Amino acid sequence: MPAGLYKKLQEHVSLFAEKPFHHLLDNHSLSGSWRGYRSINITGDWRVIYEPIGTDIARLMEVGTHHNLYGT
Repeated sequence: MPAGLYKKLQEHVSLFAEKPFHHLLDNHSLSGSWRGYRSINITGDWRVIYEPIGTDIARLMEVGTHHNLYGT
């Protein structure tokens, strides 16, 4: 992960904790091998994949570029 990106990751995860469906996060469900998981944006290319667990809990699973996570 590029050095400057870590701070942006922290900011977006904090925003996610407060407002999980804030428009900056583009929170959306996934399909295929990630079915049952969701994704939020960190930048235009970097994503966090998470697993929703209950109403107020999420398990962060992966962080990476769109290509690294989805192969496209």
